[in-house]
Amino acid sequence: MPNLSNATLANPLPRPALRDPAWAGRGFWGLAGLVVLWPTLVLTEFKPWVLFEPGSMKPALRFLADFFPPRLDAQFLAMVARETWRTVAIATAGLTLALVLAVPLALLSVRVLSQSALAGRMAFFPGVVRQCVRWILMVLRSVPELVWALVFVRVVGLGPTSGVLAIALTYGGMLGKVYGDILESGEAHATNSLMRNGSGRLQAFFYGLLPQNAAELTSYTVYRWECAIRSSAVLGFVGAGGLGQQMDSSMKMFNGAEVATMLIVFMLLVWLADRVSAWLRKGLA
Repeated sequence: MPNLSNATLANPLPRPALRDPAWAGRGFWGLAGLVVLWPTLVLTEFKPWVLFEPGSMKPALRFLADFFPPRLDAQFLAMVARETWRTVAIATAGLTLALVLAVPLALLSVRVLSQSALAGRMAFFPGVVRQCVRWILMVLRSVPELVWALVFVRVVGLGPTSGVLAIALTYGGMLGKVYGDILESGEAHATNSLMRNGSGRLQAFFYGLLPQNAAELTSYTVYRWECAIRSSAVLGFVGAGGLGQQMDSSMKMFNGAEVATMLIVFMLLVWLADRVSAWLRKGLA
């Protein structure tokens, strides 16, 4: 039998608590969350049990049963490959135009790149310009790309052009806002030192801000490219072309086998975007 010291016998180890000491606060906030959530569920008429009624289950199960097996004949796969390439092209072109719009607006909205802000308070005119740029970004991202697509379909007609322009405007606002937040939340010591020693704004950006934030900026850009691929599919439902338009036609014809094949393609595209993001982050690490 092991020897126990007198100190151990006199002061035994305390027994672990059998109840979470923070249970009361967590329970209170959990109930408070339910109280706040309940009116929103009532307002949105959230009734999930309707999905399990016989009148709803039969057509849903019949449509899902048509998903198997997916359609894999050569003629259909060739069409899917062509429309998939068009969908990726719409997303890539739209994101490229969004970058052309977002990068200069983001640089104008970043406080740390302002010469007048080095002394503390930003001067009046640069402050007004910065606020106007932030309002422009807010307007661009507040209008959904689906609304922009409906507008451009009437202007330029049906086809991929309306999808490219819709993604460019909405994603330009999103990218500009997030780019500005990322750059402002980073360490500003190197940037401030460069600007105090006579460097220009672009030099301070490329040698001060960009190196330390490149991985995060790249990761978010690739994520937005993935979102743009999904958006281009949704825009196809309003006539913007691509794989979404073909999926809309298949769903209207209740052809589940064709829908299943296109859904598999979308999953592969998302997986590809995730791999590209991981590869780029690893290269920048």
